[in-house]
Amino acid sequence: MEDNYKKLKRTNRSNKMICGVCGGIGQYLGMDPTVVRLLWLIFSIASFGTGLLVYLIAAIIIPEED
Repeated sequence: MEDNYKKLKRTNRSNKMICGVCGGIGQYLGMDPTVVRLLWLIFSIASFGTGLLVYLIAAIIIPEED
């Protein structure tokens, strides 16, 4: 059987700024990674830094693309 579903992966080269989490989410959702980064920044500020913790956990859990 073929796996015809999308897989969430961190970006390794293109659209990578820190760990590639936002670039990978942007690719997965079909959005511009800059928009994802801005939304993540707004979430981080509004949640008093919880977004940074979530980003670090995502950087550890989400595998990097080949």
